[in-house]
Amino acid sequence: MSKFKKGGKSELPAISTASLPDIVFMLLFFFMVATVMRDSSLMIENILPSADQVEKLKKDRTAFIYAGKPSSQYKQLGEEPRIQFNDKFIDVDEVQPSVLEAQRALTEELQPKFVVGLKVDKETHAGLVSDVKQELRKANTLKVMYVTNVESKQ
Repeated sequence: MSKFKKGGKSELPAISTASLPDIVFMLLFFFMVATVMRDSSLMIENILPSADQVEKLKKDRTAFIYAGKPSSQYKQLGEEPRIQFNDKFIDVDEVQPSVLEAQRALTEELQPKFVVGLKVDKETHAGLVSDVKQELRKANTLKVMYVTNVESKQ
């Protein structure tokens, strides 16, 4: 008679799944907070110029107009600088209706505060920018900002 039994095979206890929902929700919450939703896919080459005095604005009342050469996947459109607004290429005469439509999509209290951001490639000719600004004037959209990179001070 021995005190210790040689019991052969003993089973491992089952893995507790009680904390599994907590882990899943914690991961879900992390990815919801850490993920950034992109407004539009960039279809042009856009290297922004640098500036030393910049100010950050809220994006809730801003529409962006991009200008630059088509990117490599859109080279069939040529080498001339193009205008992009909300995932599509537009011509200069389509700027006014596109901006007015974006402004109407805002709530009534944000419509008077509507701002158009110009993200223009630094190699784009000033004539195209001038044409876009003329169309914005016709749409009575007078709040325009130029988006730039922050110039590093050395």
